[in-house]
Amino acid sequence: MTEYQAEVKICPCCTARQQAVFPPTVPDQVQYGPRVHALTTVLNTVHFIPLARTAELIRTLYGSAPYEGTIVLNLNLAAERLEAFEAQLKDALRAESVLYADETGSKVHWLHIVTCASLTLYGDHQRRGHEALVAMGVLPDYRGLLMHDAWRTYLALPIDHALCNVHLLRELRELSEYFQQRWAGNLREALQLVYHQRKIKTLTAEGIVAFKARFDALVMAGLVSNPAMERVERQRGRVKQSARNVALRCQRYRREMLRFLDDEALPFDNNLAEQGIRMMCAKRKISGGFQSAQGGAVFCRIRSYVATLQKQGRSVWDGLVSIFADNVLMPAF
Repeated sequence: MTEYQAEVKICPCCTARQQAVFPPTVPDQVQYGPRVHALTTVLNTVHFIPLARTAELIRTLYGSAPYEGTIVLNLNLAAERLEAFEAQLKDALRAESVLYADETGSKVHWLHIVTCASLTLYGDHQRRGHEALVAMGVLPDYRGLLMHDAWRTYLALPIDHALCNVHLLRELRELSEYFQQRWAGNLREALQLVYHQRKIKTLTAEGIVAFKARFDALVMAGLVSNPAMERVERQRGRVKQSARNVALRCQRYRREMLRFLDDEALPFDNNLAEQGIRMMCAKRKISGGFQSAQGGAVFCRIRSYVATLQKQGRSVWDGLVSIFADNVLMPAF
């Protein structure tokens, strides 16, 4: 804690009283400075420590602690001062050539992520579908290439797509091990081999052509060994055929799945988005979800700022202090 003393002087001639002014960050007799506000935000939003425990930690360290309501006011103030940051972030993301997207659910809300190598945007919404993407304000107006996990809401967007092959590997493994689909096991092995060859830079143009031919042959084998089932009369919904559905998706989205072979800059998977959204699982375990839509929106805006600073190798602490000093440190857009 820092104590500020303002000297008082009295003129010996006119006896006028003059008092020095306090710094602009100290408007009251007792004032938490920007570093204390930043600390509460770090503990609650970055490390997911609940409000009561955040206050208790501050009390343990400094002998005094703000009320839980004060911490909430800190978070709301930070989100308000980051409004301009979020607007610039969305503009920058829409200008990127490749974006990565994913989503995860909680008891009430869905957390969405749109990210690239140097920028991250989080969004919280009660719905999982297109409404959430519209509310985030990036993907509906985006015209680049989107990497994702083949969720149909993403596929409905009028843009170029690339599909995560790690998701495909998981499905192929399940079909091979639990349903004895031999074609799926062979396709999984072939996909892993070509990924490894690409990673160690031994994959040739001839190898790519050969793999694509094998890919087509194995997918066709999957379709032949899993013929379409006739719909039973009075049966509601679609006929469930997991193996055939995977093979059909491989056939329909062959170009989107294999784009990584034709573009060295494009990754094999959607790990950039999956790793970014994984923190929500940690938050649920440590401090639960959100009790209000506003709480989710505030959390996502601050986390977007923190994640973007981290990706650019900048100090999260300095950034959060700058928010409460009312001089926000902006990342590079």
